[in-house]
Amino acid sequence: MDKDKQLNNIQIEVHDKYGDFCLQDGININCHENRGPKGFVEIYEIFPDGQKKLIGRPNLVLYIGREWLAQRLFNVNNTDTTSGPDDFIYWVGLGDGGAPEGDPLTPTAPTNTDTGLGNDIMISINDSTNADYRALPVPGYYKQPIDGIEFEQDVNNSNKYLIVKVTITVGTGNGNGYNISEAGLFTASSRSGGETGPFTCYARTTFPSIVKTSARILTFIWYIYV
Repeated sequence: MDKDKQLNNIQIEVHDKYGDFCLQDGININCHENRGPKGFVEIYEIFPDGQKKLIGRPNLVLYIGREWLAQRLFNVNNTDTTSGPDDFIYWVGLGDGGAPEGDPLTPTAPTNTDTGLGNDIMISINDSTNADYRALPVPGYYKQPIDGIEFEQDVNNSNKYLIVKVTITVGTGNGNGYNISEAGLFTASSRSGGETGPFTCYARTTFPSIVKTSARILTFIWYIYV
């Protein structure tokens, strides 16, 4: 890979969209068994002149995330799951387990039964605004907070506010030295720095490995369609 290209910033857009047969009731006999929120990732390499290079990759809301959402809708705890109705999506995790070592540019698509990332990476050594501190395998924080949330109109659904835009910035001091190839949105009961969980992975996305250096900023724009 060209050394200069490794220094370009990257913008990653993740779109969680419901399939044609996801939100249906018993009246509709065409409801598919594999219905569920699915999506895609748009990865833009941002060059110094402002030009962008686009790559598309799959994204998936997991079964474990949908179990949490079902509880949240009615504020009722399902004791058969690991999440709770008082949790919210506060955190993002990164990993290097989204693509095989021998083929880093060909990621493995996430599956419904995933319960987290393939291989979490340490995001920050000592930034106490982050969460999920672990002593092993590398001491540090393994989750960072979401930067911001905006509500947007969905032009395909009467311009109703059905799109949630989530922004996450992985700055120059975070995640350095890793080939990042996956990311996940995680729920927890608090967004306070030092939160220890438990964390539930709502959605996971994989993409071609991106070399994270202190000269490169990764910006995730994660769209959730409801």
